[in-house]
Amino acid sequence: MASAKNLEKKQQVVEEIKSKIKDNTTVVLFDYRGLTDEAAKALRSELKNNDADYKVYKNTLMRLAFKDLDIDLADHLTGPSAMAFGQDQVMPIKVLSKFAKDHPEVILKAGVVDHEIADKEMLDKLSAIPSRDALLTMLAGGMIGLVKDLAICLDLYAKEKEEN
Repeated sequence: MASAKNLEKKQQVVEEIKSKIKDNTTVVLFDYRGLTDEAAKALRSELKNNDADYKVYKNTLMRLAFKDLDIDLADHLTGPSAMAFGQDQVMPIKVLSKFAKDHPEVILKAGVVDHEIADKEMLDKLSAIPSRDALLTMLAGGMIGLVKDLAICLDLYAKEKEEN
């Protein structure tokens, strides 16, 4: 039987996992089996550069944390699993997906985005969304086009009024 000290440590880890899930907008489970130490450091660095991080926990402890929060991801907690998390809805997913292209040993399993479960297919769709900056640039470009068209129309209208 496990000692009270070990049970307390495990409960602390479960509470830590629960707080990571609650405090972050996005949580992604991924398989890291076969990832070298150098590649793992590169992944952590890339995630940190994008205000995200990952940590490896025991599947049984993650299962308990998800169960306590009524999140059903138990089917995805097989084999070695790591948990990436971040405040941005898509950035941890984008970083992991991009990293997985160069490191096939990284396999995205499932996740939680804005308190909703996202399966592998949904994670793939979310990874294809442009970054916030790219979306803002597209929006600004569209707005500039409208303002330009309005300026041309007003200029033509003013010229027409001058002629009359």
